[in-house]
Amino acid sequence: MTTDRLMALDLLVSVLTAAAWMSAGVAAAARRPRTAAALFAVALVASLARVWSVLALAGAGWWFVQEKITVALPLLVAAGAAATALAGPRLLRAARRADAASREAVKAPAVAVPLLGAGYAATAGIVQTFLIGYPADPGTALLLLAVAAGAVLGTWRAMSTHVPGLRTATAVTAVAAVLGGTLVFVPSGETTAEGSATGGTAAMAATGSGSGSGSGSHDHHPASEGSASLMGAETRPVTDLRGPAAPPPGGTVRRFELTARTATVTLSSGRKVPAWTFNGQVPGPPLTAVQGDLVEVRLRNADITSGVTLHWHGYDVPSGEDGVPGLTQEAVPPGGEFVYRFVAAQVGTYWYHTHEVSDLGVRMGLYGTLVVTPKGTAAEGLDLTLPVHTLGGVTVTGDRDQPLVQQAAPGTPVRLRLINTDNTPHRFTLAGTSYRLVAVDGTDLNGPGTLGRVGLRLAAGGRYDLAFTMPSDPVLLRVDDRTDSVRITPESGPPGDDGAATAGASAVPAVDSGAVPAAGGQTAGWPELDLTRYGAPAPTPFTSRSRFDRNFTLVLDRGFALVNGRPAYAHTVNGAAFPDIPTEVVREGDLVRLTVVNRGRETHPWHLHGHRVLVLSRDGRSVTGSPLWLDTFDVQPGQVWEVAFRAANPGLWMNHCHNLSHADLGMMLHLAYEGVTTPFHGAHSG
Repeated sequence: MTTDRLMALDLLVSVLTAAAWMSAGVAAAARRPRTAAALFAVALVASLARVWSVLALAGAGWWFVQEKITVALPLLVAAGAAATALAGPRLLRAARRADAASREAVKAPAVAVPLLGAGYAATAGIVQTFLIGYPADPGTALLLLAVAAGAVLGTWRAMSTHVPGLRTATAVTAVAAVLGGTLVFVPSGETTAEGSATGGTAAMAATGSGSGSGSGSHDHHPASEGSASLMGAETRPVTDLRGPAAPPPGGTVRRFELTARTATVTLSSGRKVPAWTFNGQVPGPPLTAVQGDLVEVRLRNADITSGVTLHWHGYDVPSGEDGVPGLTQEAVPPGGEFVYRFVAAQVGTYWYHTHEVSDLGVRMGLYGTLVVTPKGTAAEGLDLTLPVHTLGGVTVTGDRDQPLVQQAAPGTPVRLRLINTDNTPHRFTLAGTSYRLVAVDGTDLNGPGTLGRVGLRLAAGGRYDLAFTMPSDPVLLRVDDRTDSVRITPESGPPGDDGAATAGASAVPAVDSGAVPAAGGQTAGWPELDLTRYGAPAPTPFTSRSRFDRNFTLVLDRGFALVNGRPAYAHTVNGAAFPDIPTEVVREGDLVRLTVVNRGRETHPWHLHGHRVLVLSRDGRSVTGSPLWLDTFDVQPGQVWEVAFRAANPGLWMNHCHNLSHADLGMMLHLAYEGVTTPFHGAHSG
């Protein structure tokens, strides 16, 4: 059974356990001994099942059961044992007799209250898991114990004027509540990242942090400014980490101007949608460059009142060009401008978007595409860049809410660059031809095999490049098994723009109609491709057996926390929400391992700025296909990803969930290089 299913099963069993104990207590209080006895038996079986489900879930890792083993099960076992000892014998005797005296006997507080108390204890465990979240600590454990004990005392007092040991029990409960509240709400001083350096030295980080996705109010950066002095290293501001003024030898300068403004855009169907735009269009103008060029982009803000920046998603630019407001620059206000410069060193498919109030800004249209082609290669065939977005409640490909129709002669090389600019994953299917998935997140795969009749799940922010030779039949790209995105139909005549003759019939792939259906067929039943098994293995600069200088663990969950100083039901990392998540601090040259665990019920597409990560394993299973170098990886419920990277791009970097609504609710933190500081302390409206 998968971890996700075990989590769901444990939730079901925990709710059933609490309901059974509570129902048994209610039935006893209602003088129904046989019903109460039956429910008591159900509660015992459910409690044993809860113990089993927790132990089974423990096999997936301590992260999934920490609060269950330290809080929920001890409360349940203690309260269940007390209920069994105090109420069980009387309840069973009354059930056998079932006379008036027996019915009165089971109504007594000594029977009903222990049963209800076990229900309160079981409920406290559910509260810990779903409202407080990971990790459980002594403070929350004492508070939950006090609440459960208080409920027991209150129930007993409501049922009887005499409560044995009431004063002592009340005093102990009050002490537990005060002590628990003190541990939970009184600051305990500096915290550290949940990670370590080789040799056991904790990765140092000062408390506090800075802006992430531009989500909140006055965000400061003591962690970033303080890291240098804490470590005793030489300092340098992030403003010194900028791109060059001139391109490398042989490169040219590619200049672009982007103006952010509100506008109404017209989709291909004629539907008009209010949007935030770059240069009046959604998506923004496509940016293209050749490897080795210097990209220079002048960003202006016409009227986006919350401000705007440009982040180059997946592109390892210098930190000062990364576009994170309050950390690497101030957000560009209306009437302001900022110039970005970086060398186009990475070939592949990327995109750009605002990082100020990014959840709203990207949804409203502040994004565009960036494609860098290899130096010295000529464009050939049909090359389509296809950003997929939800705009005005409909799925659009580029600026089209209707299928994009293209023609290509049989034998023409075709490349489809898929970009998911939404907050949630999309599933793509390609019907009518066999094809290869040749690149993921801008990086070529090794030995990609031929695919057909499979679904491709693309993480939020991720990119896939598909390549095939145009067959003699139509080809259909579909999104989420319901939206026709691109139709490519064969045109008469030879392939190529120059009308040259084809290389012969062998240039046109033979399509097995049984393996690859015709365009328009149903695709929902197609299995999903497992990227960790696709392609051929190849050497990598490091593996899971390498010696790592830093190890960080991020446990993703939900729970009540402070988000920018405001209480919220947050998306948390290690039990905290931005800006209270400790900064991960590294040295230049460190080999860093990052373990990301998803305890929650929602998918978290994890994105580290400024670095590609190599996937080491998923759920404990190593990658057996092509090496996977990603900048965004989809951590689904119950999954555990281990990735690694070389700290070779000094700066201050965001490390966050790219479901930007999750980041807005706290799921973001910083990775900082020792000695790098920031002068920015910007406020962000959002």
